Amino acid sequence: MGLNVQRGQASRHIQRVMMRAAVTILMVAILNFILFRIIPGDPTSLLLAGARDGVTTEQIQAQRERWGLNRPLIPDQLLSYLSTTFQGDLGYSFKFQGRPVADVIFGRLPATIVLVGLGQFIAIISGVTLGIYAGWRRRSAVAHVATITSLALYSTPPFWLGMVLVVVFSTGLGWLPGYGAYSPTLGSVDYFDWLADRIRHLVLPTSTLALVLVGQYVLVARAAMSEVITEDYMITARAKGLTSRQMLMRHAFRNAMLPVVTLVTLNLGYVVAGAVTVESVFGWPGVGSLTVEALNARDYPVLQGIFLLIGASVVAANLVADLTYSVLDPRVRQ
Repeated sequence: MGLNVQRGQASRHIQRVMMRAAVTILMVAILNFILFRIIPGDPTSLLLAGARDGVTTEQIQAQRERWGLNRPLIPDQLLSYLSTTFQGDLGYSFKFQGRPVADVIFGRLPATIVLVGLGQFIAIISGVTLGIYAGWRRRSAVAHVATITSLALYSTPPFWLGMVLVVVFSTGLGWLPGYGAYSPTLGSVDYFDWLADRIRHLVLPTSTLALVLVGQYVLVARAAMSEVITEDYMITARAKGLTSRQMLMRHAFRNAMLPVVTLVTLNLGYVVAGAVTVESVFGWPGVGSLTVEALNARDYPVLQGIFLLIGASVVAANLVADLTYSVLDPRVRQ
């Protein structure tokens, strides 16, 4: 009977989480549509760029009709947007010569996933490990140094740190390239030279992201562990004669991971978004730099596609966090 009750609670919890996720994505799509329609300016001027001197009123009207910009925003354009979006059609780019938005975004997505995903991975592993240790050994010298360094890194603007790394390691020492994802002058080389060139270009932007993010993970993991070790069950475990390692692995670590899971999953949700400032500093051809290009050009379809993708990735990350909570702490299901 108890097992059936637990399964029922788990099933209802999953249904509630999935329903919230679906409603949230719908609201994100509606808000996404509205926000980019209240931005000043008319995309028709971009569509007719380069021919403005000889543009007639009829040509402007024809372009507005072609792109559906002459119809009322609500409900016509909104319903059309929602219908096509949920069918997987994100429209066509104004700036990139009418290319499908999905092609434009997914063409930049691999570069962002490699950059931000690698930076997140390094930050998670090093930050959580150091934060757990700093929280477990609160009075140690390592804990004090880790806390001070993490606060400094957490408060450092990513673009400023990126520029410092470029000045020191690229301009000053000349060890690493500071711009782009590859060397345009590399020419035709074998695979290993090509890979080495990509890795060299990846070092500085990845280091920037990892250094900025690692501070968050250290601080959150340290605070969570510091709170856990003062709980009554930890005092009871010590009274039972458990060693420090047993207390850490059996009791402290799992309970301290709840807030860490929140931060990890939310940050992973932003992998799709990339780091706009870091990509801009290093000229990295990812989704972050694409966002800046589309914003400057008022390319509504591309902006809508990017922000919808970001919203969906964050919702998916929250979904994973909720389901992970139910595994780490079964009380969440109730």
